[in-house]
Amino acid sequence: MAQRIQKIIADSGRCSRREAERLIAAGRVTVDGVTAHIGQKAEIYQIRIDGSPLAATGKRVYIMLNKPRGYVTTMKDEKGRKTVLDLVEGCGARVFPVGRLDMASEGLLILTNDGDAAFRMTHPSFGLKKTYKVSVRGSGFETAALKMSQDMTLDGETVRGSEVSVLSEDGDRALFSVTVSEGKNRQVRRMCEACGLEVLRLERIREGELKLNGLKPGRWRYLTPAETEYIKSI
Repeated sequence: MAQRIQKIIADSGRCSRREAERLIAAGRVTVDGVTAHIGQKAEIYQIRIDGSPLAATGKRVYIMLNKPRGYVTTMKDEKGRKTVLDLVEGCGARVFPVGRLDMASEGLLILTNDGDAAFRMTHPSFGLKKTYKVSVRGSGFETAALKMSQDMTLDGETVRGSEVSVLSEDGDRALFSVTVSEGKNRQVRRMCEACGLEVLRLERIREGELKLNGLKPGRWRYLTPAETEYIKSI
C-alpha cells in the first residue's frame, strides 16, 4: 500500500521522520528514478536514497541508554568523536538516537529504529516533558528559577516557561530541577546562561514516564513491554 515517503523511510529504521524530510528536501530521495517531494506517496520498493534501494522494515528495537559525557548523539561525526552508537553496538539492530544531548551533557537517551515513535517523542506538538538535574554556579538562584518558569527570549527565539525548582544550595552552587516540553537546541543550558548561571553538570533523568531507575552511565537496556507501549501511545 502506498504511503507518504517520509513515513516509509522512518519506518524502515533508516532514520527519524524529521531526518527523512531533510533527505527529501535535499533531493537525495527518488521514487522510480524521479526526485521525490515531501508528502508524496509511494511503495517501499520504489524508493531509493542516494541511489540505493530502501531496505524493508525490520524488527522494532527500543533502547534506553544512560549517556555519559564525551559522546555525541549523531550517527556519524565529521570530527571523529565518539558517538552514542559506539555504546550500543551489541543491540542487534541499526538504531538512531531520539533527540539529542550535547557532548558535555549526560543521562537518559532513547535509541530506536521506529521512526514514528521517534517523531512522537521529539515533535513539539506532542509536548513530551523532559526533566533534567542541573548543577550550576552563580547567585540569585530563586530569582533565576522564577525567570526560567516564565516565557523567555533566547537568541531572538521565544521559549515557553518551564517547571523549575531549586533542589539545594551551597554557597555559589545550586542544584536545579528543570522540566521542559519543547526541547529546543541546548535549551536548558541557554536558559541558565541567560540567568547568569554557569552550568557545571546537566543530566537528563526523565522523558515522560521513562526513567533511568539506576541504569549506570555508559550502560543500556531494552525497554520493557510496558515502556514500549507507552512510547507508542504518546
